Amino acid sequence: MSEFNDGNEIFSKRIKAGKRTYFFDVKETKSGEYYVTLTESKKRFNSENGKFFFEKHKIFFYKEDYGKIRQGLNEVLDFIQEHQGFDEDYDRYEDMDKRED
Repeated sequence: MSEFNDGNEIFSKRIKAGKRTYFFDVKETKSGEYYVTLTESKKRFNSENGKFFFEKHKIFFYKEDYGKIRQGLNEVLDFIQEHQGFDEDYDRYEDMDKRED
């Protein structure tokens, strides 16, 4: 039996980003420890059966790594912002994606 209980979700944050959706979920182990899952979900089309499905990729983050993950992500985003910049107003990209569908 696994130490993790997928049904015990504490908090969830959904981020719609164009054709992808990201879910940051805080879950709790049976021993009461929190952990984070990051799920990327993309809508795909199966040409064999003619139906859409969601392809999902999941990453788990554990408390002993939170500081390093935060520091690494901040460094990467700071680097991109400094060298190339990025637009934090993604709503306009969502509107463009809707027109393409």
